[in-house]
Amino acid sequence: MSLVFEPETPPLWEDETGAIRVGNSRVLLETVIRAFQDGASPESIVHRYSTLYLSDVYNTIGYYLRHQDAVEAYLSQREQLANSVQQRLSNIQPDLSYIRSRLLSQQNP
Repeated sequence: MSLVFEPETPPLWEDETGAIRVGNSRVLLETVIRAFQDGASPESIVHRYSTLYLSDVYNTIGYYLRHQDAVEAYLSQREQLANSVQQRLSNIQPDLSYIRSRLLSQQNP
């Protein structure tokens, strides 16, 4: 019996917002890669995110290791986008700490 070698497409897909998801899940690529970078094993990542398959996590990590520069550029872009959104939200929302302290003071007269 001989093995048949077939090229595999990484289990990644781009959603309507441009975010890359893993497998048939809504788990973000950056979630899996950051967990891996923090020392999590593929098994523990699957344990944290039950919608992931172990083979998809291994394939995703393998893709990352083979295309590290491109994935790191994507992760950096996503981080910049997140910071931009956070900044816009903080500019729109009032200082919630004042509201919280006022509510707490009313609760304990």
